[in-house]
Amino acid sequence: MPGGGQPTGDQSDPALASARTPASAGSDAPAGDQSTPVAGKKKKSFGRELLTIVVAAAVLTLLVKAFVVQVYRIPSASMENTLQIGDRVLVNKLVYHFRGIARGDIVVFSGQDSWGPDAPPPSSDPVVRVFDDVIADIGLHSSQTYYIKRVIGLPGDKVACCTDGKVTVNGVPLSESSYVYPGETPSFPFKAVTVPAGDLWVMGDHRGDSDDSRYHLGYPGNGAIPENEVVGRAFLIIWPPSQFTDLPIPSTFNQAALHAGAAGAPVLQVGGAAVTAGQVALSAVAAFPVAGTAGAAGIISAPVLLARRRRRRRRDGSSAAPRS
Repeated sequence: MPGGGQPTGDQSDPALASARTPASAGSDAPAGDQSTPVAGKKKKSFGRELLTIVVAAAVLTLLVKAFVVQVYRIPSASMENTLQIGDRVLVNKLVYHFRGIARGDIVVFSGQDSWGPDAPPPSSDPVVRVFDDVIADIGLHSSQTYYIKRVIGLPGDKVACCTDGKVTVNGVPLSESSYVYPGETPSFPFKAVTVPAGDLWVMGDHRGDSDDSRYHLGYPGNGAIPENEVVGRAFLIIWPPSQFTDLPIPSTFNQAALHAGAAGAPVLQVGGAAVTAGQVALSAVAAFPVAGTAGAAGIISAPVLLARRRRRRRRDGSSAAPRS
């Protein structure tokens, strides 16, 4: 160099720049710059965990809807005044795996192979067929028509009207004033019908406006509907709030004489106490729609995630502390 001066260290020299970069990174870089990527990773991890919980809650809710309970909307006046048009009811899909269908139960059932209309045949495309089956199983769509009525007769029962103006089951008159539409007669007269094996005789509570078993005598089952087409038991009105109430079996179906003449075929009969307790739990689980359950799960789990995040931050901070 002229005059014996020191090198200027021109930063445009690649060799000098690369040689000085490690030193400057180790001694001059602010400490905050090192933590930025870690903070970003923590935020992403927290977001992924929260999203996972929300998605899992949504999937769980769909499974509950498919196999445990489902909300149905009342479309007609056939069950007034017990159920009003527009009411939403919870239907327990699991209960009949633990006890038999009982007289007085309000059930939702498909018109398939009975009152119709029958669902169209499945698609010839296997992919479309599988997709249709999946969305039908989780209750998002169905090509079948569903009805809601009250069970009056079990398999083998003899149902008739009228004796002293009352519907009779196995010769026992039913006192139906607590649920039949006010001011209506229990039914128009019809001859005794013996309910076929595997079927149910069902009627609406609004007897003057219910297209039920009485009007389907020429159909398969002679008006009765197949037990295996029953979706489940309606046990709770959840909407509107003014209608919120349970749907118990009316006392007239507890007559000792009625049960003494029973000829029904219960399905997996077990103790009723366990079923009753289970229905209370099911009503709590099913009271939330998918979005509500997922959102609630996210809110409930957020403090847990925040606590885990703080623990990680403290652990990362201690591991990053300078060593003596």
